[in-house]
Amino acid sequence: MGARASSAAKGRAGEDLAAAFLEGEGWAIAARNFRWRGGEIDIAATRGGVIAFVEVKSWEFLGPEELERAIGPDKRRRIVETSKIFLSRHREYNDWSVRFDVILVRGGAVVERYPSAFTGEP
Repeated sequence: MGARASSAAKGRAGEDLAAAFLEGEGWAIAARNFRWRGGEIDIAATRGGVIAFVEVKSWEFLGPEELERAIGPDKRRRIVETSKIFLSRHREYNDWSVRFDVILVRGGAVVERYPSAFTGEP
């Protein structure tokens, strides 16, 4: 198994932890790993008229201060554009509030959650 496969497995495990964490907070998981033309939404979760598009980062050695660099303007733009495609395909969320969250997973646990980490505006 190569480093890429190992990294993908670590990412999936982190997304599993993040999804369970969100469900424990009363969120329903609407979708996972929604992809469109170079963009991906790790998790789309819903609760109380809000749909959160959640980026999950599984890092063992980097801290929260590195998130801004890892989720830079290009990555944020791809997430926002992909969320627009998701919403166009799932019109049941048309009137819902939208936000973009980030969850940091380390050591097999969610260590930090950043609700409304960035906006959908340029």
